[in-house]
Amino acid sequence: MTVVESKSENGYPVFNGHGDGSNSSHSESTAHGDVFGSEEHHDIKYKRLSWPLVALLMIAEIVSNGMLSLPSALAVVGMVPGIIIILFLGVFATYTSWLLVKFKLRHPEVHTMADAGYIMFGPIGREIMGFGTCCFAIFACGGQLLAGQIALSALSDGKLCNLLYTGIFTIATLLLSVPRTFHGLGYISIISVLSILLAGLVGMAAAAKEPVVGRSVQVAVSSDFYSAFASITNPVFSFAGHFMFFVLISEMKEPRHAMRSAYTLQSFTTLYYIVFAAVTYGYLGSKVLSPSFSSLSPYWAKVSYGIAIPNLLLAGALYAHTAAKVIFVRLFRKSKHLHSHTIVGWGTWFALVLFANGLAFLLATGVPIFNYLVGLAASLFAAWFTYGIAGMFWLHDSYHDEGGFFAWRRKWIQAILCVLTILIGGFICVAGLYITIRQISDAYADGLIPSPFACSA
Repeated sequence: MTVVESKSENGYPVFNGHGDGSNSSHSESTAHGDVFGSEEHHDIKYKRLSWPLVALLMIAEIVSNGMLSLPSALAVVGMVPGIIIILFLGVFATYTSWLLVKFKLRHPEVHTMADAGYIMFGPIGREIMGFGTCCFAIFACGGQLLAGQIALSALSDGKLCNLLYTGIFTIATLLLSVPRTFHGLGYISIISVLSILLAGLVGMAAAAKEPVVGRSVQVAVSSDFYSAFASITNPVFSFAGHFMFFVLISEMKEPRHAMRSAYTLQSFTTLYYIVFAAVTYGYLGSKVLSPSFSSLSPYWAKVSYGIAIPNLLLAGALYAHTAAKVIFVRLFRKSKHLHSHTIVGWGTWFALVLFANGLAFLLATGVPIFNYLVGLAASLFAAWFTYGIAGMFWLHDSYHDEGGFFAWRRKWIQAILCVLTILIGGFICVAGLYITIRQISDAYADGLIPSPFACSA
């Protein structure tokens, strides 16, 4: 049978009819717009995630070492402003989650932010947003590796070189990120979520058992813009997991239930963040460190870090897996290697996973300003992926599907909210870049930048 090729909305070919048997399933999948299509006869099946499992994966990814910086944020702005900021960001992240899910359901062919970028901005948008997704995922993986290094160092009283701790953690993360599907990581996420939940509870109990004597806890703190915004970047980016939503939803059995996952994620995250930050700051006071477990007594710090290790591992594996998956699907989207056990498919997958973890390790240990670069990547990409770009999704679809500017006039409240979302994302991006660049400058001026591949922290 002759195969007639046309272009789908996201620029990928649509095949009308079937050629040989090896390509028929991919023809069907692309024609229906679905990323993976019908998988009944495939060796590797991606669409196996239920919405509760997606919620657990999202929680495992987002609620990780980022929450340990929240008590120190409250110490800078005060108890009440800090709680209000976390609550606002939780509600805001729920709203932008809804916008992203609507866009994904409207465009089932979207697998990553790169595909969304193509729909809205063409080839340049695809490349920029694809690079941003991979870049942020690898930097986030590196951040998890450093968190793992801190945990292992605390557990062993720093008896080994920190470079070795990071290497050990990288190997474990690499092994966890090898499964080809998110379902292969799904049930491990149950252990991950339980570990970070229990670690937080133990950390709060330890802070209550051994509070800092003479601590200072303030309702509100007067501060300049630089100090205040530098502190609230921690809660801002503690919700920054939206860049993985499209990839996860693409592997759901029922994508229409994606908002159940998002509601579960944001409800749990917001409540847990508020309780953990407020209780920890309340008992440890204004001198609380970031990560906050390091402010506990040596014994309880070890216990808390030890319990949190499964979560730190899985979060790092999810980030590395996502970076590899974005490139892998881009390479083999219309190929049998995507769904079959081929040497080329598995060889490429192993190479990409190794590359993602290896690059994260090299950046985390070999770049002295890596912690600041994570802030730069978060400001450049996560600020848009989590907040700003969601408004663009709704404006784009309503304009093209519902009558152009008249659709915006009819739904003017939603249009205003989306414009405000874009502006807030832009403000977080610019302010975050300013804060991070200034922090780098101050760190160099104060001699706080270590040497590359330094053995000590």
